[in-house]
Parts: sequence; C-alpha cells; structure tokens
Amino acid sequence: MWNANPLRDVIPLDWAEIARALRTVWLRSLARPETAVSVMQFNQDLWRSAINVWQEAGQRWLGNAQALQDKAPTSPADKRFAAPEWQTNPAYRALMEVYLLASDWLMEQNRGEDMDDAERQRVNFHLRQFVDAMSPTLMLLSNPAALRKALETGGTSMAAGARNLMADLAAGRLSMVDEDAFAPGRNLALTPGKVVHRNRLIELIQYEPTTKQVHQVPLLILPPWINKFYILDMQPRNSMVKYLVDQGFTVFVVSWKNPDASMDGIGIEDYMDLGLLEAGDVARDITGSPTVNIMGYCIGGTLLTMTLAMLAAKGKGAERINSASFMVSLQDFSRVGDTAVFMDEPGLDLVEQQMMDRGYLDSREMSNMFNLLRSNDLIWANVVNNYLLGNKPPAFDLLYWNSDGTRMTRAAHSWYLRNTYLENNLIEPGKITLKGVPLDLGRIKLDCYAVGAEKDHIVPWDAAWRITQLFGGDVRFVRASSGHIAGVINPPGGKGAYWTWEKDSTASSPEQWLQSATRHDGSWWTDWTAWLSARSGRKVAPPSMGSKTYPPLQDAPGSYVLEK
Repeated sequence: MWNANPLRDVIPLDWAEIARALRTVWLRSLARPETAVSVMQFNQDLWRSAINVWQEAGQRWLGNAQALQDKAPTSPADKRFAAPEWQTNPAYRALMEVYLLASDWLMEQNRGEDMDDAERQRVNFHLRQFVDAMSPTLMLLSNPAALRKALETGGTSMAAGARNLMADLAAGRLSMVDEDAFAPGRNLALTPGKVVHRNRLIELIQYEPTTKQVHQVPLLILPPWINKFYILDMQPRNSMVKYLVDQGFTVFVVSWKNPDASMDGIGIEDYMDLGLLEAGDVARDITGSPTVNIMGYCIGGTLLTMTLAMLAAKGKGAERINSASFMVSLQDFSRVGDTAVFMDEPGLDLVEQQMMDRGYLDSREMSNMFNLLRSNDLIWANVVNNYLLGNKPPAFDLLYWNSDGTRMTRAAHSWYLRNTYLENNLIEPGKITLKGVPLDLGRIKLDCYAVGAEKDHIVPWDAAWRITQLFGGDVRFVRASSGHIAGVINPPGGKGAYWTWEKDSTASSPEQWLQSATRHDGSWWTDWTAWLSARSGRKVAPPSMGSKTYPPLQDAPGSYVLEK
C-alpha cells in the first residue's frame, strides 16, 4: 500500500523491508526466554520515567525552586526535541521519554549471535528507519513547535505546509533547499578559470593563477562522477580550489557531463580514457610539465586507483603521474557502512533493471539512498520544516549541492557496483582486467597521500586506511575529524582536527595506527599542501591559460555543471 502511495516519491522508505525487519525481530524474540525479562525491564523503565516526569512537574507547580535547580533539564542532544515544551510540559516530556525508551528497547532486540553480520546490519538499518519514522515530532498534534506556530499564524502555517506538500508531490521529490537561492557561476563555483578542453564525458577547467610564481608540476583534481565538482569550490571562504591556487599550484579540475540515455554504452574504461588520462595529457601540454599530480575524491579516487594500477601493469605510470592523493576513497569494499544494505544482489538487480529501462541511473535513486543514511537530518527534518511548520526550504549552499545530483551511465555504473561493492574484486591481484592488463594494487609504487574522515558514514575511516596496506609505495595517511563532506571541506581557520602517523614503522591495523597517531588542531589542508609542495617541482612563471592546441572555450564553471 505504501509503495502505491504518491508520498513514496517524497519519503523514500521501503516499508516492505521495514515490515520484514520487525517480523524478524518478533520471531527471534519468541525463541528467546530472556525476552520476557527484557519486556519487564522495559515496563519498569517506562514507569520509572513517568513517575520522575510527573514528580518534577509537581515540584514545578508547587514552586520548589531548589528541587528544580537540582533537576534542571539540560538541552537535549537530539535536535528533534529542541522545543522547550519537550522539557517543561510533563505530557510532552513523558511522550518523549516513552518514545526514546521504546526506540532503544526495539534496537536492543536485534542483538545476538544467531544472525550473520550482513543480516544484522540490514535489520538494524530498517529498524532505525522505522524508529525515526515513528517520532512524535512528525505529527502535528504531538509537535509543540508546529502547534504553537499554527496558533500564532491563525492556521496559515498549516496551509503553507499543505502547499509545500502538493508542490513536492508534483515534483516527485522532497524539497531540501531553496533552489532559487544558488547557481554555479552566480554565487557558487566562483574561482576564476577557463574551460580548456571538452569531450563527450568531461570539461576540463584550468584556474587562473593568483601568485607570481607557481609550482612546475600541475595538480589535476578528479571529483566523483555522481556529484557536481563544485563541492570543491563552493564559496570563496571554503573553496579548496581557491586555497590551492593561492598556495601557488596550477589547478585543473574535471567537470563530468550529466549523462543521458544516448551515453548508455559509456563504460569504466571510457572514464579512464576520456576522463583521467585525457585530462592529464591536456594539463601536461598546457603547463609543459612531463608529469602531473592527481587528487581523487571519493569514487574519483577509486577511478584513480584503477588507472594507476593499469599504468603500473604497462610500466608507464611514472612517465605521466608524479604523485596521487586520495580523499575519503575506497579500494577495499569489505567495510562500507550502511551503504552495504543497498548493495546486495537483489538491490543491484533492481538498479540494473532501472538503468536498462532508462539508459542511465536517475540521480534521485542515488540521492534517496544517501539521504536514508542520515534520515533524521536529510529527510525528517525537512518534513517538519516544510509540511508541519510551513516554512520554505532553507537557503543552504551545501544542501543545494547535495540536491544537484547527476545521472550515471548504465555500463560504467553497473560495472563499478558489481566489481567493488558486490564482489570487492579490486583488492584481489589479477581479478580485474582493464585496458588488456590485470590490475594489482601492490604494483602502485608512487608516493601517495590519503585522507579518511572520523565520522564518515559512506567511507569509514578505517576502511580508507586500508590503502596503506594495499599499495606498494609510500602512503601518508591522515584522519580528519567530521564526516564525508565536512571532513574534506575544512579550510584553515575553522574548527576541526586531524591525526597523522609520524613513526618510521607502519601500523598493522587501523586501531594500532590511531593509538599511536599524533593529533593536530586545525585543518589537514596545511599538511597536504606541504606534502604536495615537496612533490610539485620548483617555482616557475605561471603557464598561459590554455595553449595553442587547447585554447580556452569559455569561462569557468563551464556548461556541463549546469546540466540538469
């Protein structure tokens, strides 16, 4: 019934899987004698919580100031319950406590040794989706902030929420951001540059120098092809591109085309040839440098890994690439966090069927998956804001970028998902053959720099650390604070910290690495640029913008990034 409901396009929950998870927990609990004890303990916790809440309310009514001071409610860590009524109103306080206790109790019921790790992860994920969807904050009558606003506005907030809902139903998606507030080239992606090369898959952007001299070896940045490149060039204050240019690097960035059905047959080797290798050749021609340094972000780093292994097998890597940097990238896909829930055989069969029908994977499918990984922040917070409070979606640049997704070509994406997430073939020497040669990551000998993020829910930091064991050369690994995006886009002068390994020996596990790592306050960008400077040659006069062979075609950010 839910899958036939038009709300399914706005709130992409899989209620069939949620029902399966609840049924699994129920059947397992029937077979465990300790379930009765657990239920009794849960009931005791409920009674104890209710008594405490109403005792506090009684003391407040009686004006017992000292008792209230001793038991003053603290601001809840859960942002859903930030309204003051959740602390001061006993009815709301009791409702919140019951919900949180019930949520914790349900999640605890899936613990045990009679289930393999993959199935436990799947059940836990869908239980969490159910728990989040049952929050009392998602109903008007049990959301004090929404009720207060409805009374204050005479019901106009409810009417505005209904209009927002109808607009989202017509668009077939949940609005997460004010899309009129931003646009690349207007108030995003502002670093000056030129498109110096274009083919059917990429535009290559060269950025204008801001220093009198620049490093001889250019830097080529390879973003993920499932997102727009301007996450690296959002606003001047947090633009990695601008920071690198100001440090004296000649920076080139690949801007991937947003594929349509006509690009159905574009495969992973085309991404290597038309993307990384062709872009590197253009950068070398314009700068006159025999080699380039390359940075790959997320799956851009996975593509860089495959290309380096291919070049190493052909004995040509050192001729073209001087060093490589990997930002929150995976090579070993044995640990991928909750994304594994979507990457089993049935899930991939469904994705491949959708791509066969359309010729590409719609960006909304991938966006829904990543949004479910942080459903409270990216789904339910917007449901409350847009529908219950009747507010316009926020004008937030990062959410705009997050909503500005790209499609994926059928052939390349199907190959990528099966050889990485499903079969994890990349770490097995000789298991993958590309460009006529078997890949072996141990043959990659050039200097590498890799970053993992402490709270990354897409690329767990200890999975990103595995590059230090898989590559055959020297790898400097750094752990950044925060998550998949904020851990990377963390310019100097802001919050954050990072950890480095300064010993001569190598760690045998991520736990050992972290135990002996050195913590530094600030941004890891300074550490990376120091490492990169040592591998970027002497300082020379800046190269021209483009060359005779590759003349400038248009101003940055180009045209591919604007395609919807």
